[in-house]
Parts: sequence; C-alpha cells; structure tokens
Amino acid sequence: MVNAGQAADGYSAVFFMEGSQVARQMRLSEFGAFLDGYVGLSDLAETDVRAVLVNLSPELTVRSLVFFRIWFDDEGRADSHWNVPIEALAEKGAKGPDMGGGAIRLVCRSQCPDPAFAQELWDPDMTPGSNHFQLIRKAVEANALRFQKVEPEEENIPVLTAASVEQPVEDNRDRARVAQILREQRLRIKTLQSVHRDSLADLQREHRLEMQALRSEMSDLEQRYERTRISNEQLKQRLAQRNEQYLSMQEKMAEGDARQRKDVHADAETVLLHEQLERKQRELELRDDKIVALEQENHELRHQVPPEDSLLEQLQSQSVFLVAYHPGVGHITLPYDDIDTYFGNPVAYAAERCGMNEPAYKDWLAHYEHPVCRHVDSDGNACGEPIMRVTQPAEFQPGVDDHCEQHRS
Repeated sequence: MVNAGQAADGYSAVFFMEGSQVARQMRLSEFGAFLDGYVGLSDLAETDVRAVLVNLSPELTVRSLVFFRIWFDDEGRADSHWNVPIEALAEKGAKGPDMGGGAIRLVCRSQCPDPAFAQELWDPDMTPGSNHFQLIRKAVEANALRFQKVEPEEENIPVLTAASVEQPVEDNRDRARVAQILREQRLRIKTLQSVHRDSLADLQREHRLEMQALRSEMSDLEQRYERTRISNEQLKQRLAQRNEQYLSMQEKMAEGDARQRKDVHADAETVLLHEQLERKQRELELRDDKIVALEQENHELRHQVPPEDSLLEQLQSQSVFLVAYHPGVGHITLPYDDIDTYFGNPVAYAAERCGMNEPAYKDWLAHYEHPVCRHVDSDGNACGEPIMRVTQPAEFQPGVDDHCEQHRS
C-alpha cells in the first residue's frame, strides 16, 4: 500500500538492495506505478526483492526507514496481493540510529510496530563493511534521484555564555549521545539474533532435505537388492529344475545306451540340454557377480564419508550438534552414528535412553501429557479424574499411578 503523492515537507524514495549495495533507486510515485501493474521489471522476474522506503526531510536527511520485502512474478510485475502499509508503519517506527539529522524512525522485522506485518519485513545488516545504514546514507548524499535540497534558514538565537548554563547543555548532549549509542547497540543485537534464527532455520531445512535424500537413496538401493535377490532365487529354482531334467536324461541314457547311440535326434537334444545348462550356469555366475557388486555398493553407501563441508560432515566431526528433547529424558545430544536410528523411531530411541521398552514408555508418556484417571467402566465411560503426574518414567506403575484412589487395582 503506497500513497504516490509526495509529502509537503519532505521526499520519499524506494531503494532496492542487492547484497551490500543499493541496486536500484526510484521515487515513491514510480514505485506506486509498479504496484498498480502498469509497468514491470524483467530483470526482477521470479525474485523476492529486499527494498527500503526512505523518507527524507527537505534538507535531504533521512527521517525514517522501512525495510520491506516484495515478490515479482515471472513477468517482472509486483505481487498484486502485496498490501504492506509502509508509509503508515514509517510514522509509527521506533527510534533508530542517527543518520545525520537526528535519530530516525526505524521499522524492520525485529522492530515492527504491528506484529501482523513482521514477516513481510527484513532486518538490516550492521556489520562493518556492509552496514546498510551507511550504504543508504551514501546513496542519499549522492542524490541520484535529483531531489531539490532546501537549505536550512539561519536563526539568530541568543546564546547564554555563562558557565552555569553551558555545563547542563553539554551534559544533555552527552546523555543524548549515550542514549543513541545504546539504541544502536540494541538494534544490532536484535538484527544479529534474527540473522542467527534465519541461519539456523536454513541449516535445519538443509539437514532435513539431505536426510530425506539419503533415506530415499537407501530405500532405492534396498529395493534394487531385493529385486535382484528374488530374481536370483527364481533363477536358482529354474536351474535346479534343469539339473533334475539333465540327471533324468542321463539315467535314461544309461538305461538305453545302445538305443540312444542309434538315435541321432536324442543326441542332438542332449547336446542342446548341455548348452542350455552351461548358459544357465553362466547366467547364474553373472547374477552372483551382480549380487556381490550390489552388496559392496550397499556397504559403501552405508559407510561412506560425508562430503566435505556438508552438514553431515559437521555432525560427524561434532562441529555441529544435533539435539533432541523428549519428556523423561530431557535434551539428548545425538551421536552421528545414532542419527538414522533416531529418525527411524524417535519414541523407541527415547524409551531405550530411559531404560524402558517402547510400550511402557508410551504408557507413561500418555499419563505425563494427560494426567487423569484412565479407568473405563463396563459401559465404556472413562473416569477422567485429575491425578498426580509422575514425572519420572522409571517410577511409573501402570494400573496404579494412572488411576485415581477409587479405581486403583
């Protein structure tokens, strides 16, 4: 939501940020045309843009900043459903750093006056060398949009020269500077915490994708191995049948050797059976070689070293730890070798850590999450009387601790 009209006492612009530089600048009225869909930007197609609303005073000093995000579709047009009231938010922003004209009004994800729009905003980078506030200040000073600067009028204000008056004024200035530094440091802490949360979320999402890919690869390999095993069993059965037929033919040949020597057709069939038997034996050998190769491949995949600098390599070297939480166990730091076991059945893993079997741990967990009497009468009605929760799985006794005094066995 943008009001394209320029304020009577200042200027408004929109800066598009790309990394540690201002990639594009436009007046607020021009940005309003993009929102109305009159024009598009082909170079921003399918892009989530980080932008900043910059409100300036007539003297071209920054008054307020709103760090917002906006999506451009495959035709380079702004999202038609985007409705963030950036101008209204700028009027409600909390105090930010001093950018030359006193403390500005700042709106970002960590400092948003309306939590409903926090996810549509982003936090500026305040690290030395890529400080977004310094980049915006330099862009404003360059005045690429050619705003007309109004020189401030000089006022003849009487000045008291007495030392008793100058000292309080200097003290007030010192307090104001200290307060400004404290505000900037709190903002830096908030933005760093936000960056840390985003990085952690990206790392967890990457880990989930890698684990899914590995599980899918293992499943495909197991299916291939199972198909090969079944095919090999079938081949062995057919070969056994052929061997029985061959032995039967040998017995018949032994019984009527004289007759078979005269029967050329029988000799030809024997040769054919020999050839078939040799061919089947060669096929069986090839199948055995394939099984050995697949088993070797399966073993290598199960014990392969994770790629360098990958999440799994960091988990194995313990530069990154995977921590899980389960009631009764608390926080568990998962060893690298236990990751597959844990994701296969987290509840069974937690039960084993408690020294219990899985059904017993589930009974205690049901009681722990909902501590009421579990007695059910003959009509199927549950008692549901609140009871004392047993916090330790090893101390839980089914039939006693999950029933009230009236229904304990």
